[in-house]
Amino acid sequence: MKNKKTSLVIATAITFAACGQMSGSRDGSPAFETVTVEKSVSISSEQDAPQCSVRLQIASAKDNDNEKAKAINSAIAERLLDMEGLTLQQAADSFANSYTRNYVRDFAPLYREDRNDPEKRAWYQYHYNITSEAAGGRKGITVYTATIDYYEGGAHGINQRIVMNIDNQTGKVLELNDVFVPGYETVLNEKLTQALLEKTDARDIGELRNRGYLYSKDMFAPENFVLGKENITFIYNAYEIASYSEGIIELALDYNDLEEIWK
Repeated sequence: MKNKKTSLVIATAITFAACGQMSGSRDGSPAFETVTVEKSVSISSEQDAPQCSVRLQIASAKDNDNEKAKAINSAIAERLLDMEGLTLQQAADSFANSYTRNYVRDFAPLYREDRNDPEKRAWYQYHYNITSEAAGGRKGITVYTATIDYYEGGAHGINQRIVMNIDNQTGKVLELNDVFVPGYETVLNEKLTQALLEKTDARDIGELRNRGYLYSKDMFAPENFVLGKENITFIYNAYEIASYSEGIIELALDYNDLEEIWK
């Protein structure tokens, strides 16, 4: 299980590129460029062997010597790549190296056992892709959105959307506690439950659960939310409040309906 022979890796390419994506403005919104990393490895030295590919296109705040940009990029690296203490380029590079290295280490031995079964070959064709962008949201806020698509064997891949709301003045990524008053949970969860009922045309919680929503859990407000110009939208990825087949679920609430709990 820990075979690290270099002969198993036959194709590797890492590139970094920067291009303008979102320029700063008079309201202090940060400017972004794109960090791109691409790497592929084969699981064995055989011709046409399954591969693991990593493609990262991550919006990075410009001027990493600036404290605000450092704070933004540090939050992005931790949230998207689970990396700390590195620049965003270093974190992306490290992630690609680690992910592909672990793929070969963990799955090459299993592949040797399954290599003659054509139905199992597709299980080893891994990929991990991230794309991201930054756009203006509520006044004083930049909305950073990342789409993650990966396949690690099994019946299907996973698609996720991760959102961060950045304070343009400080670079801080806002959490629910930053925008709602203490004790907001009860009111907010009730409004989200009602939004889900309306979205699904369900009569009550019982019907929702019979249809696979909130099957083994209660409604909750995720930290995955968009502070848009007219409303706040909560993003639920697959399996969070419904089955995989329902995909990503968005529940939008108007700011006017949240005045009692809004800071």
